[in-house]
Amino acid sequence: MNEIDLLAIGHTAIDYIIQIDEFPPPNSSVTIKRMKKMHGGAAANVALIASSLNLKTSLVSAVGGDFIGSEYHEKLKKFKINTDSMIIIEDESTPTAFIMTNSKKDQISYFYWGAAKNFKNTEAPYKTIQEARAVHLATGDPSFNGKCGEIARKEDKIISFDPGQDLHLYTKKQLEKVIRLTDILFGNHFEIDRIQKKLSMNIKKLQEIGPHIIVKTYGKQGSIIYAEEKIEIGAIVRRAIDPTGAGDSYRAGFLRAYLEGADLETCGKFASTVASFIVEAEGTQTNIPNYKMVKNRYENYWNEKLKLKG
Repeated sequence: MNEIDLLAIGHTAIDYIIQIDEFPPPNSSVTIKRMKKMHGGAAANVALIASSLNLKTSLVSAVGGDFIGSEYHEKLKKFKINTDSMIIIEDESTPTAFIMTNSKKDQISYFYWGAAKNFKNTEAPYKTIQEARAVHLATGDPSFNGKCGEIARKEDKIISFDPGQDLHLYTKKQLEKVIRLTDILFGNHFEIDRIQKKLSMNIKKLQEIGPHIIVKTYGKQGSIIYAEEKIEIGAIVRRAIDPTGAGDSYRAGFLRAYLEGADLETCGKFASTVASFIVEAEGTQTNIPNYKMVKNRYENYWNEKLKLKG
């Protein structure tokens, strides 16, 4: 029997959320209107939100010696996330992201890998993968994700993959390898288009070699789920304070519903509902909803009963 519902593999990071009016051209500068230091990292975001939605979650990330006993570490414990297999690099810093958002809600990010540079030299956590029902490969080192994906496939786990902003680090061979191991591929519309271009494959061909489900998100325009048929899901439009982390929360919500056996339309609607909370506050982990909050908003917005267990 699996002890963990969802294992998230990839980055745990410190986020600096920076608000500016417009992005500067080269060799110039702009004034920062507001800056906050917050908790982030795609894998940690997925693990935290999934845990809040009543999944038993585990997290594998490479973090620095500064992480142990930190406020962020204590937060993961509070959410009952299993961190026994975290990779601790004592003489390195925890990965740090600098995320800039302009007045149009467009974003540019800079990422310092720090301890995460050691992913590629680390053995995949075989036992941790064995204990999980599903494995989510988030932003992180391509070779480490590949090793973890191979084990997860061998152990017949449900595998989801979201290369996110680290897509550019994958060679064509590495990308195809992980996609062939994947059941569900997540990406925003830019990322899915880049994957198609890099592999010279359309959606149908991607599905033939690996993921039978491909989820393409469009921010406030909603999302499209490609499976046996194409399913369009609207977004729940809220007053957006900060779009950072909306994608990760969508993935956590989708997997929460999917692991309970919900149909794909319900998975998409549930995911969209979860994401609607995250954009209402600055940071990726500031406004994490619990299951009851999502259920209430889901039923009020979609005007239908949510048939998931609490």
